[in-house]
Amino acid sequence: MKRNILSLAMTLALAGGLGSMPIQAYELYNQDESVLNADLEALFGVMRSSKSYDLLGNREKERSNWREGYIKYGFSASQGLGGAGSLYGAFNLLSSATWGDGDAAGVSEGSERRTAVEDAYLGWRSGNLFPWLGENGLDISGGRQIVAIGDGFLIQGDPVNFGDVDLGADFDRGGAYYLAARKAFDKTAVLRLGGSEGLRGDLIWLKSDNRYQAETELAIANLEHVNELGTLGLTWIHGLDVNYRFAEIVGLQERDGMDTVSLRGSGGLGVENLKLAAEYVTQDKHSGRENAWYLEGAWTFSDIAWAPTATYRYSRFSEAFDPLFYGLSRGYGTWFQGEVAANYAGPFNSNAKVHHVGLKVTPRENLTLGALYFDFDSLDKMRGNLSGRELDLYIEWMPNDHLLISPVLGFYQPDRSAENGGLQLSGNGTNTYLQLVVGTFF
Repeated sequence: MKRNILSLAMTLALAGGLGSMPIQAYELYNQDESVLNADLEALFGVMRSSKSYDLLGNREKERSNWREGYIKYGFSASQGLGGAGSLYGAFNLLSSATWGDGDAAGVSEGSERRTAVEDAYLGWRSGNLFPWLGENGLDISGGRQIVAIGDGFLIQGDPVNFGDVDLGADFDRGGAYYLAARKAFDKTAVLRLGGSEGLRGDLIWLKSDNRYQAETELAIANLEHVNELGTLGLTWIHGLDVNYRFAEIVGLQERDGMDTVSLRGSGGLGVENLKLAAEYVTQDKHSGRENAWYLEGAWTFSDIAWAPTATYRYSRFSEAFDPLFYGLSRGYGTWFQGEVAANYAGPFNSNAKVHHVGLKVTPRENLTLGALYFDFDSLDKMRGNLSGRELDLYIEWMPNDHLLISPVLGFYQPDRSAENGGLQLSGNGTNTYLQLVVGTFF
């Protein structure tokens, strides 16, 4: 039951969120190693789905028309310590809302409004204090911030934003479900060791205040080796605690004590225009062992006009696999596979195998056109048959450094309707999905 935000990797430092400073900020002061920035991030989206989905039992209308928006605003700063590294931090508020019918899955109702603290963290980086660790080879941070591991297959912030829907408890996080307005973990402590190359690692403690995530508390150990051929990573994630009141409603009781181990690799193996990625995850739960994995390859035809990139990926998630805090990292389709399927219709990175083919071209440096195709097949159809196919066409256009315009046209057809084991209301005909997102960043 996840949502998506558009591919803002070009403008936002979401993928490397261990206390990272925003890429876009307005510099207010810069003198004698002291820097103060004003931060602004705003997104507004208009969505129309010709079909709705019986995800929570609260949708009756065939169509859903709604709008979402949020604005994050505040300050970030850094202070050099005269050769002893630097301090950094940020404090940002976030205001979010949903209008209209609410989203097509009924996660939001259209009446959500909320303003709350989003980022509030402090950190210290070592600079060149420890040359054998590399520049900023020791980085310690804590507070309310985004944490990400690898390409977001398991951990990419805390971005599920439920609205004011009645599930037997208050799960309202302020709406803006698709845009994923709130992404920071409530409490974190992060130790990073190593520079940008060679052997590096992370030790992380985090706690979510997201009731849909049962306020999960995790311990994470991450080890990576980075060189010109690519990156190899090994991650261990241990569930420390959940809030059982909410865990029983959303079915996450087994996160308490659950162990998840991931082995992954990515890179081009020294071959220009080639990108490869793979990850295998094994998960030890009280009820048994689950797993998930994917293989992906992409090639950029750099000698052809518009430099087209073709991608194929196969992913598989076992019947009761817990996808944890996955999120967007490399653009549309990672790791929210299908704009309709990943957000409203399912599957949600569990009990499924997925074939994905993508093609994108870049007519200009600030303009990308893309097409994404997904074929979903539920493994255990007794748990619900969410098999189907989806085609998404999208544009990412940045007219200037501070403005993003991204329309999406999607076509989704499930094998089953809500009346015979699926989720789509009013039959299993093709859903035409329209979306326009506009963002500004300073």
